[in-house]
Amino acid sequence: MARIATWNVNGIRARHAQVQEWMARDRPDVVCLQEIKATTDQIPAMLCEMEGYWCYWHGGKGYSGVSLHVRQDFAAARPLFAHPAFDFENRIVTAAIGDLTVASVYVPNGGKDFPAKLRFLEALEGFAREFHDAGRALVICGDLNVARTDADVHAKERKPRAIGQLPEERAVLDRIVACGLVDVGRALNPGDDAMFTWWPPWRQMRERNIGWRIDYVLASDALASRAIRCAVQKDVGTSDHAPVLAEFT
Repeated sequence: MARIATWNVNGIRARHAQVQEWMARDRPDVVCLQEIKATTDQIPAMLCEMEGYWCYWHGGKGYSGVSLHVRQDFAAARPLFAHPAFDFENRIVTAAIGDLTVASVYVPNGGKDFPAKLRFLEALEGFAREFHDAGRALVICGDLNVARTDADVHAKERKPRAIGQLPEERAVLDRIVACGLVDVGRALNPGDDAMFTWWPPWRQMRERNIGWRIDYVLASDALASRAIRCAVQKDVGTSDHAPVLAEFT
């Protein structure tokens, strides 16, 4: 059994207690966090010293940032943490855990620089293709800032020219998935048109479940075939995103 989780926390300093409580309760084997908005020396000490986890933080002051946390009984030795060459603004970190590589990814929103978003997505596609061509297991977790289809956006939020719903970015995300990956959440819940992971932070959108699905667990075919559950934990925390927890036999 393996449990792999992802969560855009929208500021680790504001939500460190929530992250600790969640991890202590659910004990995921691998945790990918995004939008930590903190440098290493700004991370609360208790998170850096979290019992039972290897931790790696990759952030900058007040903006972006990702991290990876691996249970020590899932990886006996500290994993090799690394950053692909296309990393910028602290948006991706990987961990090699035996034959498996897990990537925590925070794709740019694209509102200020849409071409940069497309370049990042295209580089992520090349990264995924390298693993596929080499026959290596990969899991990409994180806030990819793209809703794959209209079914991944509440009807009231569907806007044909909204960034995050544009055909060109959806096409790149589909090509990433086509690199031997499976969108685990959708594969296990193919008809669920109310499965959202992010909600606009106004007008009680979360309570009304008027949101978008933009946070994913994308797993290599062999691992995905062992997936038994992939749940959006809508009631966890006060970020505008919810954690996603995937379980594999």
